Amino acid sequence: MEYRESRGTRRNFLHLSSAVIAAMSAGRAKAAPSPPNVVLIYADDLGYGDLASYGARIQTPQLDRLASDGIRLTDFHSASPVCSPSRAALLTGRYPVRAKVPRVLGPGDEGGLASTEVTLGRMLADSGYATACVGKWHLGMQPGSRPSDHGFETFFGLPYSHDMWPRPLMLGDEVVEQPAALDTLTEKFTAAAVDFIGRAKDRPFFLYLPHTAPHIPLTPSREFDGRSGQGPYGDVVRELDASVGRVLDALDAAGVAGNTIVMFSSDNGPWYQGSPGRLRGRKGQTWEGGVRVPFLARWPGRIPAGTVSNGFTTTLDILPTIARWTGSSLPPKPIDGADVAPILTGEAESVQRDVFLYFNDIFLQCARLGDWKLHVSRFDIPAFVPLKKGATRANLHLPKPELYNVVEDPEESYDRASRNRDIVAKIQSAIEAAIPTFDAGVIDAWQETMRRKVRDTPAAAPPEEAEP
Repeated sequence: MEYRESRGTRRNFLHLSSAVIAAMSAGRAKAAPSPPNVVLIYADDLGYGDLASYGARIQTPQLDRLASDGIRLTDFHSASPVCSPSRAALLTGRYPVRAKVPRVLGPGDEGGLASTEVTLGRMLADSGYATACVGKWHLGMQPGSRPSDHGFETFFGLPYSHDMWPRPLMLGDEVVEQPAALDTLTEKFTAAAVDFIGRAKDRPFFLYLPHTAPHIPLTPSREFDGRSGQGPYGDVVRELDASVGRVLDALDAAGVAGNTIVMFSSDNGPWYQGSPGRLRGRKGQTWEGGVRVPFLARWPGRIPAGTVSNGFTTTLDILPTIARWTGSSLPPKPIDGADVAPILTGEAESVQRDVFLYFNDIFLQCARLGDWKLHVSRFDIPAFVPLKKGATRANLHLPKPELYNVVEDPEESYDRASRNRDIVAKIQSAIEAAIPTFDAGVIDAWQETMRRKVRDTPAAAPPEEAEP
């Protein structure tokens, strides 16, 4: 795999060279620190409770190493409980409904992430970075939606999920293997990532490594088959863990580990297998188990080693945080994320942010403000439950919104709305203020949800004497 220097990179280089020459002629030149490299590793359907550092029975020594060298976040949230929307949010810093990727894309879909959206790849390429996407793209492969349309000089991977057909393994726009052998994907992605690091080490680089593991079907390689003692799911997680270790070793070998930001997370909670830990719900649901995911980050000298933060953070925050650390210009479109660098460096326990909205498809279902999460609607038939012939899935509003303190009650077991009506009203007001900022489809979906006639049902509540 090779990368090429873009025209924009050359312009940036010439501009930088002129600035340095001018500074030297003025007698005030100093060695400017090199911008940090960025490695962003994204697992597929990995649950909150699937890493040893989060309480899993599966051994994950390399991810434990990453956690001990940096920070582990306990309250990190994806912006969607399913694949394509969560990736759109990660790469743009915008809600998936703003980025026009509200639902999972398939090979037959004509849509995708539009080239008018500025991704991490484009932002860093425009800042002179070598860029590569290695792994699962899943944001469309029509012209305008491909990795090459979003700033990635190199793409090696699958255009969609590995449970979708056809299953081409691609290098750029060329199919190099079809169908891709499932039990070799993690190895091939890892080798390509290591190769890119070796080739790009002499200039700032951005490696986006979205693995297909541990999404089903579960196909560990021969080396890892049976190795975990926790079945095929555990084996796949062990192989994913080993891949992370090889990437970290490659950074060491290239001599760039000290100036590389490494981040690891998952697109959403676990599907049929895997563990959400103590959290309620799974993939496809806006309960915590569907959206709260592991997050680890390392940057020697900047992120204190061995730290744990309970600060509320999200995938929307990655782009503005990396923009700050790399000196890149933020995209012109409104960003929904917050710069959480102060949390990652230990300078602050939290950052100021507006209400955080949980969408499922185009439907707003929950909102988070501080420690409180308000559920306002949900599907009548859970996502991924097969529909009977002629049936449809409807999003229904809750006549009595449910309020959970997800810091004290991460299981979302006890509705505390009745004794915290002021908090309910505050979050409802924030929702009503936010809805008009979205496009007509989101506004119509919200209004339709609120108009539906539904029967009131009692919600769980804590014992009277236990309510604070």
